[in-house]
Amino acid sequence: MRGTKNTLAHSVVDMPLRLHLRDAPEAAADRRGLLTAMCACVVLVVGMVAAVNLAVPMLAASDLHPSASALIWIVDTYVVFFACLVIPGGAAGDRFGRKGVLLAGLALFALGALLSAIAPNVPLLLAGRAVTGIGAAAVLPNTLAVLLHAVPAERKGVTIATWASMTGIGGVVGNVGGGALLAGGSWRWLFAAVVPLTVVLAALVARIAPVSPRHDRPLSPLGAVLLVGASVALLLGIVEGPEEGWGSPIVLTGFAGAVLLFALWTVVELRAGHPLLDPRLFRVPALRSACLGMTTIFFGMFALFYVNASFLQYGKGFGVLLTGLGIIPLTVPVILGARHAGRLVRRVGVDTTVTIAFVFCGCGLIGLSTSDSSTPYPVYAAWLVVTGIGVTLALPTLSAAISGSLPPAQAGVGAGLQATTREFGSALGVAVIGTVLTGRFVAALPPDIQAEHDPHTVAQALAVTAPGRAPEVVSAFVTGASTALRVIGVSVLVLGALVVLQSRLSRNTK
Repeated sequence: MRGTKNTLAHSVVDMPLRLHLRDAPEAAADRRGLLTAMCACVVLVVGMVAAVNLAVPMLAASDLHPSASALIWIVDTYVVFFACLVIPGGAAGDRFGRKGVLLAGLALFALGALLSAIAPNVPLLLAGRAVTGIGAAAVLPNTLAVLLHAVPAERKGVTIATWASMTGIGGVVGNVGGGALLAGGSWRWLFAAVVPLTVVLAALVARIAPVSPRHDRPLSPLGAVLLVGASVALLLGIVEGPEEGWGSPIVLTGFAGAVLLFALWTVVELRAGHPLLDPRLFRVPALRSACLGMTTIFFGMFALFYVNASFLQYGKGFGVLLTGLGIIPLTVPVILGARHAGRLVRRVGVDTTVTIAFVFCGCGLIGLSTSDSSTPYPVYAAWLVVTGIGVTLALPTLSAAISGSLPPAQAGVGAGLQATTREFGSALGVAVIGTVLTGRFVAALPPDIQAEHDPHTVAQALAVTAPGRAPEVVSAFVTGASTALRVIGVSVLVLGALVVLQSRLSRNTK
């Protein structure tokens, strides 16, 4: 029996080596199949972040009657759990087996989507979104960890770049696929369709994904709970501000709770013998800079997704399918240029590449903020391409910087750190742009509509005003969307400048 166990262990550990020693065409085909499956999982979980934005107008007008803040929470609940648990998800994969945790994550993802599809009210919908986010947190980091275990050393760089580009493409696929599903007329179809798709992917992963060695690293449930609580408290303060008032008890409690819980999380992680995310890691300037940069890029990109869906439907009169297709110009640079980003880095350096990325991304968002109902779509699409160029340059460059800052034994935690910065940036982007949009929209409404009905969403305003006044409501929304995009664009430029400045200062002090 002991010999059998040793043989099995030896077989598992040597799997990548045996894969590499096969006939070259067969090994390459195996790697392509595995890469395709893992990328499909990434596109699924990231695409769900973007797809639900298309359903916001439908949800606002549905029999659930969500408030403006509830609409933001419907989007952000998934992202918050995704962001905060993705590092524990990667660590769980390191300890219990990456393939097993990946499959468990897909099962939770399907369960949460099913609960969301049948939810009769907002609280149950939020519960479904939370379960789906927990599943996504188990899926994303382990896709990269499985890939890095299975490919030879000379393919790791290309594999990381391909995986990173899927996080950008996933957002666009979510928009297009979500638009096609929502064209059927119900927001529930979006969640229902995810269930069989996830089951098929789970079956494929079970069949082709290799088993990787485990690392006997303890987990930190308390740290995970504190991180989730701190993030929810922070977003609570941001999201509830426009409706409850910035000096209201719930908003002040949210911000105070965020400070306290983040401080407690830091203390717990510093004292842990094996922290999930050691705060001391951020003493490394290159890692700190890359994480801030990744957070900023996704802050801008998913803020755009949130506003774009409603702008094209309300402001331009697009149907939901055409709205989903309308984001495609953003992905053209990602598809065509991601593989060439490394060449630019080698030619001009990391700092210059990142600078160019932030300039394109920030200026693209500011350009989009100049659009209104009369702006021709080709002009809008051109600004999407400009933004997409920035995303294309940033994703693989920053992803490689984060991965290169951690040892191979922490591949799962490293992938989790990348995903945390992405999803936390996405959650902040949705919360901030939703908050700015709501506040500016309400201020831009005609005074009599404000005084008589106090609406906080376009759907609420359209439901309580005469049809002849719909253009005034839409105009107020477009004003709010323009202001919100401008705020996000300027924020991306400012934060991008801080990222580059920090990176250069750290090099000069070495």
